[in-house]
Amino acid sequence: MLDPVSRVRRFNRAVTSAVGALDNSFLGRGRPLGAARVLNAIGHGRSDVAEIRDYLGLDSGLMSRLLRSLEDEGLVETTAHADDARRRVAKLTRTGRREFAAYEALSNAQAEGFLARNAQAEALLAAMDIVASALTRERVVLDEMDPQSEEARYCLGEYYAELGRRFKQGFDVSLSRDPDAKDMRRPRGTFIVAMSDTLPIGCVGLKGTDRGYAEIKRLWVAPAARGLRLGRRLMDAAEAAARELGIALLRLDTNSALPEAGQLYRTAGWREIPRFNDDPYPDLFFEKRL
Repeated sequence: MLDPVSRVRRFNRAVTSAVGALDNSFLGRGRPLGAARVLNAIGHGRSDVAEIRDYLGLDSGLMSRLLRSLEDEGLVETTAHADDARRRVAKLTRTGRREFAAYEALSNAQAEGFLARNAQAEALLAAMDIVASALTRERVVLDEMDPQSEEARYCLGEYYAELGRRFKQGFDVSLSRDPDAKDMRRPRGTFIVAMSDTLPIGCVGLKGTDRGYAEIKRLWVAPAARGLRLGRRLMDAAEAAARELGIALLRLDTNSALPEAGQLYRTAGWREIPRFNDDPYPDLFFEKRL
């Protein structure tokens, strides 16, 4: 009765009912969820029709029908791509922008009402994050960003807060090396953020130096996304960026209070070396030749 499969199926039924997936008029706007999701994707800046189809996981036939229904309503216009006539580009009309704004307001109100009715809102949100990360693991993208971007600063803030909780002495980023991450920009280095839809869920920095090697810094994965091999993906991406920049030797440091990090580095081919810096927080040091 409480076997895992039954629990998953109960969850699926609850979600489809709660979000209105079975309604012919999603949020009372006169069209089903599928058409509303296409409108939403375009409203949030996606324009290439093939990319929208892939993002929503739709087959070509269904995507065409949904797009045609929005065109018939005067909400969307599609044109040929300027550089490739085989590709189509979609944009919202003025009426479409008004409809998108109405959906945004209704969706926000629905989410706020749902959370307000639950006494354990934070626990509920944490569970939702875990489910969303698991369901979208194949669609997580790794983007190079400025370390001062909003997404990067969010990840770094979460990373620093976690170190503060896990280190006995706490953590003060101003005492660490390169606290502003100024050397994590091309051509010296890079900063990579893992994005799950619109949510940043992980990061890693490649810090250039003048000492014959670069450093991997600030590797962090959101708790809800752990166990999905995202840390390994981020490390692989950082190593690939190092190769592009002509960097042949990488180093990193960590703390024994983070055993999962040490395990990741060892299984990824890093070897332990003596201390190579005077940072007050690390007590383990690694190196990898590319």
